[in-house]
Amino acid sequence: MIRLVSRSHCCLLTALMSSLLFMQGCSVDDHNDLKQELETMSKDLRGRVDPLPVVMPYEPAAYEMAEQPDPFAPARIELAVRGANATASRLKPDLIRPKQALEAYPLETLRLVGVWRKGKDVYALIKADALVHPVKVGSYLGNNFGMVIGIRDNEVLLRELVQDTAGDWTERRAELKMQQREAAK
Repeated sequence: MIRLVSRSHCCLLTALMSSLLFMQGCSVDDHNDLKQELETMSKDLRGRVDPLPVVMPYEPAAYEMAEQPDPFAPARIELAVRGANATASRLKPDLIRPKQALEAYPLETLRLVGVWRKGKDVYALIKADALVHPVKVGSYLGNNFGMVIGIRDNEVLLRELVQDTAGDWTERRAELKMQQREAAK
C-alpha cells in the first residue's frame, strides 16, 4: 500500500535533511590552515609588561590640633543649627498684616520729595506716580517688606527683608534719598 505524504511533511523532511548536511560540514576538523596562519602571525610577538612603580613608604603625620575644639563635634553642630534656626525664625515678614499703599511700588520708583514735622512727629513725603504719601517711622514701602526705621532731613532709612538662596530671610538696609533739583536753564 502506497501512502501519500502531505506537502507540509515534505517540507519538514527537506529541512531536516538540509540541517543534517550543514551540521556534518561544520563538524569537519579541518582548520589547519587557520591555525598555521595564526602561528605564523604571532611567532614574532612577545608580551612585555612594564615594571611596577616604586611605592614610597608611608610616613604618618602628627595631628597637632588635638587641643583645639573639634569643629565636627555633634554638640557644636547642634549649637550652630539652633542658632541659625533661631535667627531664621526671628527674621520673617508679617504676611498677615494688611499691605500699605506704597508696598505696591518698587523702591527705585519712589521719590522722597520732602520732610514734614508736626509736633514731635516727623513725616517723610514720598511721591509715587502722581500722588504724594506721608510716611512715618514704622510705615512700610517697597516690594521687599521695607519698614521705615528713620527719617532725616534728606533721607529715609529702611530695613528690608529679603530671602537668600537658601530660602532664609535676611535683613538688608536701604535708603531713599531726596533728589537734588536740576538748575533751571
